[in-house]
Amino acid sequence: MARHPEPPRPGTPPQQAPQQQAWTRSEPEPPAVPEPFAVPVPPARRPRTAAGRTASALCLVLGLGLFTGAATGALINHDPAAVGTTQGAYARAGDLWHSVPVDTLLPPVVSRPGAGPGGADRTYTRIGVAPAAGCAGAFDPLLAKVLAPVGCVQVLRATYVDATSSRVTTVGLLVTGGDAAGMSALNHRWNSEHLGSRLDLMPHPVAFPGTAAASFGDAQRASWTVSVSATLPVVVYAVSGFADGRPVPEPQPAAAATAPGATSAPAQAGLGTDVLVLAADLDARLRKAVTTDPASSQGAS
Repeated sequence: MARHPEPPRPGTPPQQAPQQQAWTRSEPEPPAVPEPFAVPVPPARRPRTAAGRTASALCLVLGLGLFTGAATGALINHDPAAVGTTQGAYARAGDLWHSVPVDTLLPPVVSRPGAGPGGADRTYTRIGVAPAAGCAGAFDPLLAKVLAPVGCVQVLRATYVDATSSRVTTVGLLVTGGDAAGMSALNHRWNSEHLGSRLDLMPHPVAFPGTAAASFGDAQRASWTVSVSATLPVVVYAVSGFADGRPVPEPQPAAAATAPGATSAPAQAGLGTDVLVLAADLDARLRKAVTTDPASSQGAS
């Protein structure tokens, strides 16, 4: 198989001052037309056993997996093709970045009892919310190129710290301009080519000066997940690292970091669990926002 040269890794994105403000509409930036390229298909991952599946996982709609504790080592993936969506829900998903309050999608506190290893509770506090922005600088160049066919309307991002103040996680929502066929095609490519395990397809974190995430840059990325929806114009992602700013020479995708018996630094620290829990929470809130009658959801949080 031909090897493609790994593109140069961009530098750490500029730090942004903490903001917790309502998103405002801005004209979407037209996506650049990508040059044709092919991403090599990595070796197929080992199939999960039936024992690794449990009903205690959070319900997902965009194909996210959630680690539910060391006792079972569960990593559940729901088939995004099985999730239907109405035209109204599809349209609302593309418009929610300015029609839904920031606290509805990215709340000040995320609490998920029993979601950690061994059934431990997980609680995360929001450090800061990045202003709504276009795709420029949100992703590594190759990841931006992979996502380019569906375009970019807005990127919404917030960074959280865990209850021990030892781990930080940026969770984000890319609102695309793609139609249903384009999203389905991108979802198929992302999953069939196992692009979620590529080290050069990690999203950028967002640092906030004067907080536990002050040193959260590209070198600190330890685990991540990216989920391309097959039925909505969105991509949900999260990336985690250590709050002390230590570099992580061998980042590990969340699916691997939460696998039974994983012994890597991200796995031992629970960083894979962090990204899956926070991405799943955003996913669930997104689902509720687009499937709830707008007339009955005024003021919902």
